[in-house]
Amino acid sequence: MSEDAGREKDLRRLLESLVAGESGLDDVLEKLRLLQVSHLEDFAKLDLYRDLRKGVPEVVLAQSKTDERLAAIVKRLLEARGLALVSRLTAERAEILRETLDGALEFDYEAAACTLSARAVWYRFPEEKGCVGLLTAGTSDIPAAEEAVLVIRHMGCRIEKAYDVGVAGVHRLLEPLTRIIEARADALVVAAGMEGALPSVVAGLVDIPVIGLPTSTGYGLGGDGTGALYSILQSCSPGLVAVNIDNGVGAGAAAALIARRTGSARLQSG
Repeated sequence: MSEDAGREKDLRRLLESLVAGESGLDDVLEKLRLLQVSHLEDFAKLDLYRDLRKGVPEVVLAQSKTDERLAAIVKRLLEARGLALVSRLTAERAEILRETLDGALEFDYEAAACTLSARAVWYRFPEEKGCVGLLTAGTSDIPAAEEAVLVIRHMGCRIEKAYDVGVAGVHRLLEPLTRIIEARADALVVAAGMEGALPSVVAGLVDIPVIGLPTSTGYGLGGDGTGALYSILQSCSPGLVAVNIDNGVGAGAAAALIARRTGSARLQSG
C-alpha cells in the first residue's frame, strides 16, 4: 500500500469514528495533525500542510543535505503540494536537481539568492493579499533580501522593492520609500550589513512594522553580521524588530504574515 493510500484509509477511519460518536472532535483534530507528516525513510519528516496550518510554506534548506536526499524531499513536496521551495542551493546542485526531477515543471532558480522554486503545472499561487516593501542598504545585501522574496511571493503578497539605498547616501532612500508607502505596503523588510543603520532610519520614518534583516557583509569586527544585528536590537526606533543574521526566509515569512492579515482586513472593510 502506498503512503497516500494508507493516509486516505486512516483519514476515512478517523472521520467514521467521529460520525459514529466513538471519538471526540479534539481527539480527531489531534490525530489529523499527525497525518499531515510524510516520512521519508529515516532522514526526513515533511510538514506537508504547513502553509494551510500556519500560512508559511515549507522551505527546504539544501545545505548539508546529500543530492539524493534533497531530490527525494523535493519530489515528495511536488507530488503532495505541487510546490517545492529550496534555499542555500548552489547553481551546480540546482542543475543536478533539475536533471533528476521528472514531469512537467516550472523550475525557477535565482543565482543571486541561491534559491529555487519548483512548481507542478497544476500549482496555483495563493490569492494576493497585502503588500510587503523590501529595501537593502547595499548591493551586497541583495542575496538575503531575495531569499525573503522567495517566501513573500509564495505567500501571495505583492512586493515593492528598492536596493542600494543605505545611509552612506541616505538621499537615495526618500524616493523609493515614498513609492513603497504610496503603494500601501503593510510591512517592510530592510536588509543591511556593515553597521546596520538603515532599518533604524526607516523605522523612524514610517508607521508600519519594520523587520530588520542583518546581513554578513562588512569589514573587520562585526563584519560577520553581528555589528548589524546589535545595531538593530539596540535601536531606539519603535516598531523595529530583528531576525537572525542572513535569515531572509524568516524575515519574509514574518512580513508576509503581517501583510496578509492586514490585506484581509482591508478587503473585508471594503
